[in-house]
Amino acid sequence: MSSREVIVLSVGGVRFVTRASTLQRFPESRLARMVSDDDREFKLVNGEFFVDRDGALFSYIMDFLRTLQVSLPTDFSDYQRLQREAEFYGLYPLADLLSQEHLLKPRLEILEVRFSLQEMQTFFRIFGSCSATIEALAEQITVFTGQQSGQGWNSPFPSQKPLIPLPLERPSHHDMVFLCGTEYSAGDQFVARYVSIKPDNRKLINGTNVLGLLFDTLLKDGFRLISTRTVASEEKVECYTFERMKRAAGLAIMVNQAPGSSGVAQARRSQVQKRK
Repeated sequence: MSSREVIVLSVGGVRFVTRASTLQRFPESRLARMVSDDDREFKLVNGEFFVDRDGALFSYIMDFLRTLQVSLPTDFSDYQRLQREAEFYGLYPLADLLSQEHLLKPRLEILEVRFSLQEMQTFFRIFGSCSATIEALAEQITVFTGQQSGQGWNSPFPSQKPLIPLPLERPSHHDMVFLCGTEYSAGDQFVARYVSIKPDNRKLINGTNVLGLLFDTLLKDGFRLISTRTVASEEKVECYTFERMKRAAGLAIMVNQAPGSSGVAQARRSQVQKRK
């Protein structure tokens, strides 16, 4: 059959349409032999190949043949069954990747926000189990400082003087520290610190407003609030803990497609998850 022809499969009652070349990606596999009519177990019925196997799991096998990557849903749990299906079809490189279950399982990511309100200033410290998440969040947060007249929180926004952006304090790769509010400088002047969190373009001075915007940002990024507690009541330090299931780095196959090659595949790790 020509590699440009369309192949229709009925796997456990689920219909799949693909190219012959996709099924022939691994020439030693039973699917490649099926296309060449060399495997009698696969029956051609009314123009469709009938396969008495699990149709739901076969969708992951088709995805692998098309992309050469194993990238499974965060709630996937049938690793051993999918590995057996890969072995049945003679896709041993895929079966080998599925045997590395610990690399494919999603990981629980924890993030902790500490919030301390002290007179006209609010202190934030964010801890994260994933340094990449902290790095990405640090790129979204900017602290601006400037002089203003008046009394604290409700003072008008200083329009005459430009605000100066300040770098966030980074005690380690896993946490960051910043603050907002006002503090007395000299005369009737106050030093004001404003916080902006992208993509929101506001510059907020009130710590409660900043906390609300930070929560909204984390929730939109897939985190969920799992607990709140008071760390130090006398210092008014509140702690909020979030968690998120983070998709594991995918595994990929690199196929040798040189002339005369038998299609032998080598496994390698591939970072297919976008950094959060």
